[in-house]
Amino acid sequence: MPELETFPTARVALVGDRSPSVRAHTRIPALLEALAQHDQLVLDAYWIPTEDAESAGALNGFDAIWLVPGSPYRSEAGALAAPRSAREQGIPFLGTCGGFQHAVLEFARDVCGLTGVNHAENRPEAEDLLIVPLACSLVGHEGAVKVEAGSLAERVLGAERTVERYHCSYGTSPAYLDVLRAHGLRFSGVDEAGDVRVAELPGHPFFLATLFQPELTGDGTRPHPIIRALASAAVERATKRSARAFA
Repeated sequence: MPELETFPTARVALVGDRSPSVRAHTRIPALLEALAQHDQLVLDAYWIPTEDAESAGALNGFDAIWLVPGSPYRSEAGALAAPRSAREQGIPFLGTCGGFQHAVLEFARDVCGLTGVNHAENRPEAEDLLIVPLACSLVGHEGAVKVEAGSLAERVLGAERTVERYHCSYGTSPAYLDVLRAHGLRFSGVDEAGDVRVAELPGHPFFLATLFQPELTGDGTRPHPIIRALASAAVERATKRSARAFA
């Protein structure tokens, strides 16, 4: 009988302010268990509060970073450190819901030079808002998302259309989309009205952000393809790290 292929355990930072009142948070442990049991993708997950993520080097050494839902985060700086660390160090990254919003905000400030833009949930009084209230709240809603052919999102989903669940009230202002695109951010998924729902970073090993919450798919016992893809990218990084250590 052939032996099952085994993979190294990957270390994953779950950046967010863990709370039993956030449904996505309560589902994540079962999803991690399912990844190990059904996909042989074992993740050693560490919850990192956003206040702790602020510290220099707090996210170094991880094989993936997942900025989980649950905004407003206690520390905007800590939330922004997650996509920044992943982007600069080539660490696989997933941002969901508030994670999407802060990944776009970090890119705008640190890559596009739009240092004055803000998130309306964090600073509602600010004039220069990149992340703005949605015309219609998506809390508790689901809707179709169309993804671009050839994108990371399309490869992960295996389709150009999907139906996803949301729990958010904020999205990206259309006024900034062109400058974000010009600096390399790809908006690879939109809803039926053409509003942005997925962002990714071409040339990065794995950098994906979704306004929808893949944590809420199904009954929580089988991981969404996007979560499985993050796990695969983390294990791939851990495998390479292990190979270098023994080289």
